[in-house]
Amino acid sequence: MEALLTSTLVVALAEIGDKTQLLAILLATRFRRPWPIIAGILGATLVNHALAALLGSEVANLLDGPLFRYAIALSFIAMAIWTLIPDKYEEEKEQVSRHGAFLTTLVAFFLVEMGDKTQVATIALGAHYHQVALVATGTTIGMMLANVPAVFLGDRIIRIVPLNYVRIGAALIFLFLGLWALAEAAHLI
Repeated sequence: MEALLTSTLVVALAEIGDKTQLLAILLATRFRRPWPIIAGILGATLVNHALAALLGSEVANLLDGPLFRYAIALSFIAMAIWTLIPDKYEEEKEQVSRHGAFLTTLVAFFLVEMGDKTQVATIALGAHYHQVALVATGTTIGMMLANVPAVFLGDRIIRIVPLNYVRIGAALIFLFLGLWALAEAAHLI
């Protein structure tokens, strides 16, 4: 039970203000369909965190490699560029299907979670507790506790702040994270 509760608390707190929470808000404003987005977050998190908990200490050792750190940094910068590109959804809102929101969320969350602090925390928790099911369940609950409200509030945020401003702000955050990660990988920080 300690593994479940600790995993839930650690990831729920680590996820607040994290890039995947920002992604949840962006997807909510883009698709305006909360349930497929929530299902995509759940599916991606279950798979990603189960693998992370299972791999535990072996994967934790790989995460310290410089090439992996550079790849993560470049993925942040790529995400910044992608965020600036308007979706067809913004022009033709009616053409977005529920499967589109679900599959987009599933793939995006799985990929963005790679190397994320919550994934690293899940790896460490899996290595510490050696209880893959409890750790993966706890970290998934933590992700859902942080991201489900973001999905439901994302649409309200966009009513107050235009999507273009949200897109630019998100791109700047991803760019900052990418540059910060590059500096860390190069041991400049």
